[in-house]
Amino acid sequence: MKLKVEEDMQQSFDLYFVSSNYHKYQEAKNILDSFGINLGFFKHELEEIQSLSLKEIAAKKAVHAFQKYKKPIIVEDDGLFIDSLSGFPGPYSSFVFNTIGNKGILKLLKRNRRAKFVSIISFCNNKNSKSFEAKVDGTISKKQNGQGWGYDPIFIPKNSNKTFADLSNKNELSHRYKALKKFSNWYLHNLESNDL
Repeated sequence: MKLKVEEDMQQSFDLYFVSSNYHKYQEAKNILDSFGINLGFFKHELEEIQSLSLKEIAAKKAVHAFQKYKKPIIVEDDGLFIDSLSGFPGPYSSFVFNTIGNKGILKLLKRNRRAKFVSIISFCNNKNSKSFEAKVDGTISKKQNGQGWGYDPIFIPKNSNKTFADLSNKNELSHRYKALKKFSNWYLHNLESNDL
């Protein structure tokens, strides 16, 4: 993977995705490719402020990432919010996944399995700093299904009976897709009018 990241840095990109999570970058790249936006990757563990607001966390990460790389960047912060757990793990989703994983989440749930996935895409360059939010409602499955990463094997989007990990078209309906679509519309419009 190191070689691939170094290769990416040799090319010319419209903007860069900054994250320690290569899976997120690959999804974001595939989605933005469909909008004609060429996305590069900087692998970096961004410092995360303690906040109950995903938007605030993502916006701060974006500013820090731009200050480090001095290139137009986007970062994503996302969270799984489970109704019966009062929105937990929410902004702590990454920490909770790394601590108790999907098995731990499944053990916490009883009858009410309603949940939502929220994604915030934050953009920053030397002129603009802007965030885009999207969500997908759904439920938590009773067991893990599929080989996806993160919470994908336990999240079933509304109007589906399959988890994100089992869906071949996840990138066309996920919270990440919706947030990146909002970002792309704004970015391409501002690019055309030379506002970037």
